[in-house]
Amino acid sequence: QVQLVESGGGWVQPGGPLRLPCAASKHIFSINRMGWYRQAPGKQRELVAAIFSGGTTNYASSVKCRFTASRDAAKNTVYLQMNSLKPEDTAVYYCNAAMGWEDYWGQGTQVTVSS
Repeated sequence: QVQLVESGGGWVQPGGPLRLPCAASKHIFSINRMGWYRQAPGKQRELVAAIFSGGTTNYASSVKCRFTASRDAAKNTVYLQMNSLKPEDTAVYYCNAAMGWEDYWGQGTQVTVSS
């Protein structure tokens, strides 16, 4: 099992940046894939970004070139750097860890983009 703790959410004006850390209770290199999902009111949860154990990253087309996933193995933490935020990025953001057939989730953190 792995426990995930997100932080860093909050309110930001359009065009601004925000960084979301996600701390894992296991060494992140032992986790096949860590990802960030988001869910806006009335919408399905969607994958935003993923970072694999080998370091490869994937992004949803809606955030490519604006969001960057990275990791700090010494801190067992992955980060989602979000730049040029838009109102449509408003959602609850969830950290996810995929290990074999199991999925683990953080508690979620609210990101609100508005003027």
